[in-house]
Amino acid sequence: MTEITPALLSEIRSRFAQVDHCPVQGPRVFFENAGGALTLNSVVDTSARYAAIPDNQGRDNPGSHELMRVINKAKEDMRVFMNAPSGQFFVGESGTELLFRLIMNACLGSGPGIVLGSTLEHPATRSACARWAGIAGQQHVLIPHDDAMGTVTADAYAAAVTPDVKVATILHTSPVTGMGVDVAAVARAIRAVAPDAFIIVDGIQHAAHGRIDIASYGIDGYVISPYKVFSRHGYGLAWISDRLTKLPHNALIGGPKENWEMGTRDTGSYATLSDLAAYFDWLGGEVSDATDRRARFVAAGEAIHAQEKALTDAMIHGTGNLPGLKDMARVTIIGGVDNPAREGLVSLWVEGVASVDVVARLNEQGIRTHLRKADHYSGNILDPLGQDSCVRVSMCHYNSLHEVAQFLAAMREIAT
Repeated sequence: MTEITPALLSEIRSRFAQVDHCPVQGPRVFFENAGGALTLNSVVDTSARYAAIPDNQGRDNPGSHELMRVINKAKEDMRVFMNAPSGQFFVGESGTELLFRLIMNACLGSGPGIVLGSTLEHPATRSACARWAGIAGQQHVLIPHDDAMGTVTADAYAAAVTPDVKVATILHTSPVTGMGVDVAAVARAIRAVAPDAFIIVDGIQHAAHGRIDIASYGIDGYVISPYKVFSRHGYGLAWISDRLTKLPHNALIGGPKENWEMGTRDTGSYATLSDLAAYFDWLGGEVSDATDRRARFVAAGEAIHAQEKALTDAMIHGTGNLPGLKDMARVTIIGGVDNPAREGLVSLWVEGVASVDVVARLNEQGIRTHLRKADHYSGNILDPLGQDSCVRVSMCHYNSLHEVAQFLAAMREIAT
């Protein structure tokens, strides 16, 4: 596999809108990718083109036939991209809405027992499980995550799972700690004891980093938010297994029994999924000699992972003559210095400087980061650490070592 060279990085950056500037702020470094990644130029063009189309799906006219072709192509593109040979894909209001819907139907359709998750999870899954387990007469059990490592292990699930687990949720990557979870290993631990449990994965934070392989996970649901993976706001994407598809769910009387989509969706949202697939396909071809499309997707994911590790390593250990975060005595890095589960994200706090002020001072220097507070989104991570807030610095493969150096230079002033 070829690494992402400076020349290739320049080509990559040329494919994204507003890669180094904000139309309001002006020049800036974008380290807020976990809040919403940069958008592909092709997605911007596609969205505008489809916004002008008056035709609806399911009509007998050339315009409608083309819309259906685009939708079906997008679903097939996602099938290869995520390696999901069975089951179905559909879009909804958002990733959060889709997680609620999948969890609702899994709880209501599985009978008395336990709904199992972890304290690492985003409130999209925790809230849905708490609500629908209660309505279904089930018990919601949360496994404590490892505070020091910022993740949860398969061993932790194995110690907690019992035969009466009916629904289980897994967070693929934490949007606060930036640490990934071994989904396949966790799912195996669950199935070893509760083989019929419905397993639903929140892949929203993970998707931008590539390396999605649904066929290897042994799960029943996987949800992403495309605006966090180079597309736009306004929709989410779900994959569900054949067995989850067959559960009772909201549907129109007399309509197709296996249809989980509610009403007429925006064809442009599907079309932009094909733009995502085309981008990963292109990148995979640049970093490998693979001729098989799935192999190119895999190669792209590996190159993205390697590039983001290089960026986070530079941020933590330093680059050029600039010291890294680990060498700044007043900086604490959530999840520790050397954590193999890290995916393109570093969260930190500075002793003696409020995190809100760190974010503001970085912003004054054109470096976009984000404040995470101990609220309903991040309290599950920050409260056990005794922190009311932290600074989240989130990167994607299109970010550069030069941008990391700008960040470290600014942090040296703030943290000394």
